[in-house]
Amino acid sequence: MDDSKEGDRDGGGTAPPAFQAAVQALRNSRLRPQIEIDPTPAPQRLAPYAYALEAAVVDGDQDLADGRLVLLHDPAGHDAWHGTFRLVTLVRAELEPEMAADPLLPDVCWSWLTGALQTRGLTYGEPSGTVTRASSHYFGGLSERPSASQIEIRASWTPREGLGGVPDTAAHLASWCDLLAQVAGLPPAGPGDASIVTLPQRRGPQSR
Repeated sequence: MDDSKEGDRDGGGTAPPAFQAAVQALRNSRLRPQIEIDPTPAPQRLAPYAYALEAAVVDGDQDLADGRLVLLHDPAGHDAWHGTFRLVTLVRAELEPEMAADPLLPDVCWSWLTGALQTRGLTYGEPSGTVTRASSHYFGGLSERPSASQIEIRASWTPREGLGGVPDTAAHLASWCDLLAQVAGLPPAGPGDASIVTLPQRRGPQSR
């Protein structure tokens, strides 16, 4: 692949100024120390320009939750987005079996996403997504492993564009990290988040 072309796509080179500014804001963001975040290759077919981050909520040698956030940009606009930018996310964590069995869990998890955005005063449009829970049971040579349950949130939304057509991507990243921390079962980051209900921390480490 042409490295210069890839640099254009992910916020460097001759990428549109609005996209470059949005990516730079993501790169300059400061997050709570329990969240480790790094750039990762972005999908190439969803939009002309894309930038992606992956993150993990870490407690010692355990990953309590992990996820991926992708910023998409189409300068010509996109009918389904109703805008020129789109944020796409995946968040997942392991659960205690009794929590996974709660019939209201999918609705609660979706409300965590929208609530994280609203708590930071962010305006957005066209939200869509799925909440999936899955259980694994082990047999034969793996029968000594305890059953495991996992929640997975896949979602996308259109961030409101501000001055120069640039959305506040730093604030959207912060709200996404709030969601990650909430799913991981971390305590609230500050007094303003005291009403947040979190998942209990899971039982064992997840391989990274």
